[in-house]
Amino acid sequence: MSRLTILEFPDPRLRRVAKPVDEVTENERQLADDMLETMYEARGIGLAATQVNQGVRVVVMDLSEDKSEPRVFINPEIIDRDGSQNCEEGCLSVPGVYAEVKRAERVKVRALDREGQPFELEADGLLAVCIQHEIDHLDGKVFVDYLSPLKRRMVEKRLKKQQRLERANA
Repeated sequence: MSRLTILEFPDPRLRRVAKPVDEVTENERQLADDMLETMYEARGIGLAATQVNQGVRVVVMDLSEDKSEPRVFINPEIIDRDGSQNCEEGCLSVPGVYAEVKRAERVKVRALDREGQPFELEADGLLAVCIQHEIDHLDGKVFVDYLSPLKRRMVEKRLKKQQRLERANA
């Protein structure tokens, strides 16, 4: 496995809409494994392929404390949603920024697993939030899109300044 580079907002590649996976092969399984390794190393709970500059509809997540419940969703789609909840979200592509986002409280998702087998899953709470957040990435959306234009500009300025400082110190 290898660690992948996570794109950071406002990188325009984060706006790319991912293409469906036609067939689950060893390439997609390796990508999922590499994404899990990258996510664990970055201390995240979810990662979409678009965040690592891969234009395919692959998402990984693990909400467990001990990294014991890795999940792989290939071509995920939400087929039902219900209720609403406000949840403070963060994102590996928007480091250090947290904001409250309104999401569905419960979702039903259809996807393919790591082996290419179809499955459906009903989720609520944090898992539902994570699924919605990662599918947004596949659709070219970042959670800061839910913020007011003023807050979004402030986040963008702060991250650009932080990236400039990191480059200067490298």
